Amino acid sequence: MEESSPVNTELIIWDYLAIIIYLLLNIIVGAYALCRPNRGSLSGYFLAGRFMWWLPVGASLFASNIGSEHFIGMAGSGAAGGIGIGAFNNISIILLQLMSWVFLPVFIASRVHTVPEYMSKRFGGKRIQVYLALLSLLLYIFTKISVDLYSGALFINQAVQWDIYGSMMVLLVLTAVFTMTGGLAAVIYTDTLQLFIMLGGAIYVTYKAFQKVGGYEALQYRYMQAVPSSVMRTPRAVCLAMTPGLC
Repeated sequence: MEESSPVNTELIIWDYLAIIIYLLLNIIVGAYALCRPNRGSLSGYFLAGRFMWWLPVGASLFASNIGSEHFIGMAGSGAAGGIGIGAFNNISIILLQLMSWVFLPVFIASRVHTVPEYMSKRFGGKRIQVYLALLSLLLYIFTKISVDLYSGALFINQAVQWDIYGSMMVLLVLTAVFTMTGGLAAVIYTDTLQLFIMLGGAIYVTYKAFQKVGGYEALQYRYMQAVPSSVMRTPRAVCLAMTPGLC
């Protein structure tokens, strides 16, 4: 197998310029969200004033399900375990449809701002509302936010050589400023920006990767050569190659 040449990870002026432009775009979009009306009311803060267009809402929903843990963790898992890791999030297609057509109309009709508030209206009393709010916070902190922070800080550490803990603090401060001052509107607008950046970057990286490897046929060949099989071939073995013709 060919030995790969060492990769130069030193940043140049164009890399720093791209980072600065990215941060400026986020600041501009966040500032725009701060100038939107109805931010002072409860509905304006938690529900963006109920005036948001469907396209930013859909873009925010899409971008919220993609984070640094996918670009780093799932990409690494795919490189180590195979292309099948890409099917990991396919269940989201079903769950998002269920949420949109079953649960969302109920929440809208109930005129609630949060899920714990709906549970309080549905079953009565404040105890279940407080319990669900605390449970949601704990689950998000230990299963979602912590992973996002670490993977995001790891990316910053590898990109600009910042300390991981310092990178976490930067991410926390930026996120807190946008969310606490702008509410849901700031989250939706910044998520919409992230969507275009992530999709554009992913499409470009995919194109360059196929160009570098030599196309789809070369990818098939190199994939079968690069990932050793730990399963012994038997007459009853099932072919799990990328295409049946490779069996």
